[in-house]
Amino acid sequence: MQKHGLLAIFALTAPLCSCANLRTARSISSRGLLGHIRVLASDDFEGRAPGTPGEEKSVGYLVKQFQDMGLAPGNPSGTFIQKVPLMGFTSRPTARFSSPSESAAFTFPEEYVAATRRFVTEVSVKDSEVVFVGYGIEAPEYGWDDYKGMDLTGKTLLMLINDPPLPDPRMFKGKAMTYYGRWTYKYEIASAKKAAAAVIIHETGPAGYPYEVVSASFGRENFEIQRPDGNTGRVAVEAWLSPGAAARLLALAGRDLESLKKQALGPDFKPVPLGLKADFTVANALRPIQSANVAAKLEGSDPALKDEHVLYTAHWDHLGKDDKLPGDQIYNGAIDNASGVAGLLEIAKAFVRLKARPRRSLLFLSVTAEEKGLLGAKHYAENPLYPLDKTLAVINMDGLNPWGLTKDIVAVGLGHSTLDEVLGEAAAKKSRVVKPEPEPEKGTFFRSDHFEFVKKGVPALEYGGGTEFIGKDPDFAKRKRDEYTARDYHKVTDEVKPDWDFSGAVEDLRLLFEVGRRVADAPNWPTWKPGSEFKRQSQAAP
Repeated sequence: MQKHGLLAIFALTAPLCSCANLRTARSISSRGLLGHIRVLASDDFEGRAPGTPGEEKSVGYLVKQFQDMGLAPGNPSGTFIQKVPLMGFTSRPTARFSSPSESAAFTFPEEYVAATRRFVTEVSVKDSEVVFVGYGIEAPEYGWDDYKGMDLTGKTLLMLINDPPLPDPRMFKGKAMTYYGRWTYKYEIASAKKAAAAVIIHETGPAGYPYEVVSASFGRENFEIQRPDGNTGRVAVEAWLSPGAAARLLALAGRDLESLKKQALGPDFKPVPLGLKADFTVANALRPIQSANVAAKLEGSDPALKDEHVLYTAHWDHLGKDDKLPGDQIYNGAIDNASGVAGLLEIAKAFVRLKARPRRSLLFLSVTAEEKGLLGAKHYAENPLYPLDKTLAVINMDGLNPWGLTKDIVAVGLGHSTLDEVLGEAAAKKSRVVKPEPEPEKGTFFRSDHFEFVKKGVPALEYGGGTEFIGKDPDFAKRKRDEYTARDYHKVTDEVKPDWDFSGAVEDLRLLFEVGRRVADAPNWPTWKPGSEFKRQSQAAP
């Protein structure tokens, strides 16, 4: 059994590292970060999509870096590779919605996107009744059920993104998105309801990104983990509508979005048949590929504890290359996530240079297909190289701060585990503070690889850059975040910029290094805090 409460928190926030360890952390440098980013985000790596020459180069680069550091292969079989069997699918849909008096076709991908994750060459949905199901949430702990027992077999579900924006902070965590608001949940519940299709209405604010991010993703090859059932349990069609297309669709039904959104804001909401029929055809080009996670290990020094692990994670993949684009066709993914991989490599280098290895083992894991649904992390969590019930924590890096020094550091999902205190103590020694994410409504905690471990009960720390930039005006951080989201996120313009300043990222990584070192040496494990919905699924050690 684990020890809980104040004793565990005190043990995890005991005196900090020696001066020798601080000097080791200083080996993490802006020059090292930028060197790795320039390689991984170069045109030569073609956007690092799984199943392309860009994957071969990315995996090869990581393996060589780990080998040159002197780290051991992370796979117990003696290799740095964990194979991840994926099925690539490129969906080409058609969509038409009809009322009793008229019908309208929609344009892919400008007005809508749709795909099928079933491993078949074509799916067809004909004359499927369209039902508006509000936010599409079934959450008994909140007394919320948007379905009210209606049989939705074979129907097309039209739903809103995110959680209901209710004034009561006890409902759906107030401003912060819960997993019920995440698009992955929407498709999962539609599958459970045996619907024929699930259509999400896109809105930039509640989604956390513009429609172009969705259309860019669905408009190219996507991936799923290969499964024996060919994914036949998934809803046949998964789709999004642009805001303009949603308005046009609802006008066909004599409805408007704002009035339907108001209806959906109460627990008494019931599904609303719209008097429309949906027709979808989705042709699928399938391509089985063997992708790879890359893992390197630093074995712990304590024979009694070295079979326990602390994981550092960062996804190596990005969106690849789109030959249909005019001009620049390569999604270089410099911030997302060449920067996180660079941080992983710099932290690994710092651990290798420690004079005294931590008592527990460190695993440095760079995973595939994060951009396709956290698939590499999901595969590891379902097929761990080392048991998850002996995995103390996951520290994830998905995008570093390229804009300078900050007074604070953000812990995405702050409040879930005692890892917060470890980070807080390390930050305080540097006269810095830990803050929650500034826009919890975007659901960032559910959008990167650590979440696949969280779902299995492993405490995780998701790093986010700070919000109080030294020497900058108070609005600088939000301005830069908004600018990146609008101009560069999942776009070909996510490239190395001449004005980048990684001094703040370096300080952040040194804190993350210290968190991992302390967890690897601490007498007690990180624990979930009271009120967190995530609990360790298996009994853990001491």
